[in-house]
Amino acid sequence: MTDHVAQPPASPAQRAIALAHETLDIEAAAVLGLKSRVGAAFAQAVAMVLAVQGRVVVMGMGKSGHVGRKIAATLASTGTPALFVHPAEASHGDLGMITASDLVLAISNSGESQEMAAILPVLKRLGAPVVAMTGNSQSTMARHADLWLDSAVDKEACPLNLAPTASTTAQLALGDALAVALLDARGFRAEDFARSHPGGALGRKLLTHVNDVMRSGDAVPRVAPQASFSDLMREMSAKGLGATAIVDGDGVVAGIFTDGDLRRLVEQGVDLRAKTAQDVMHRSPCTVDAQALAVDAADLMERKRITSVLVVDQEGRLCGALNSNDLMRAKVI
Repeated sequence: MTDHVAQPPASPAQRAIALAHETLDIEAAAVLGLKSRVGAAFAQAVAMVLAVQGRVVVMGMGKSGHVGRKIAATLASTGTPALFVHPAEASHGDLGMITASDLVLAISNSGESQEMAAILPVLKRLGAPVVAMTGNSQSTMARHADLWLDSAVDKEACPLNLAPTASTTAQLALGDALAVALLDARGFRAEDFARSHPGGALGRKLLTHVNDVMRSGDAVPRVAPQASFSDLMREMSAKGLGATAIVDGDGVVAGIFTDGDLRRLVEQGVDLRAKTAQDVMHRSPCTVDAQALAVDAADLMERKRITSVLVVDQEGRLCGALNSNDLMRAKVI
């Protein structure tokens, strides 16, 4: 007979890690479980939102309310006007925020939120369609809504099966799925996203144009083709761009001379004292349009392995200059 060896009790660290793994497993299963239940009702919800002339009003109590705020924010930032209204505050005046042209997305795992139940009759009289996201098809919210979205989960990740955990994760995922389907249906593009996020990195990249960050006026180094090499060097040194443009009498760019060009000529032993700007300039330099996106200018500079680029108008006249430091200061790169 083999004696059973008692296993040592798990350390606090081991138990914490085991509970974390279990929580992630339960919540992942809750989200994946929604997949088989996303069907005709979900497609109908998308169609209903697209049809409303007003906004999506998201409502929910407690943890569902916190999820609702995030869903409303995601919808609003992806092309679907939305706001969050607290159900309890709605009974004390905030119902005035909701009109008949709006659609209400009501969220509750049980579907029996007293605060939501109290205002459902008012919403029905108002004429605003109600989509209920609940885990109970027989709940008050599900029965009185115009459409029910099933967000049920088998169990919460909480060991007591009490604290909203897996259920709120499922609500959040279903809300994200709705937002993604809507942005696709609206033909929402990265540029549209940037317009609602002007302070973010994407906004800077997609909304910042070359003329927003370029050097202009006297800050742009330029000389005539007949300028002496000494004048060319003085202009380049004074403006601190590491390059200077060579322009004709009409201001059209004829060439560029850079620090790199200077090093190469010195290495070749060229006598520069008698040279003019047109003798040493690099013809047909890379240029960008003033109305181009700054991120496109950054891509051009990276592809060509250059640190400065001249900015021109549609007639090829010099109107500015840009280098990598300017783009970094603007946080484009």
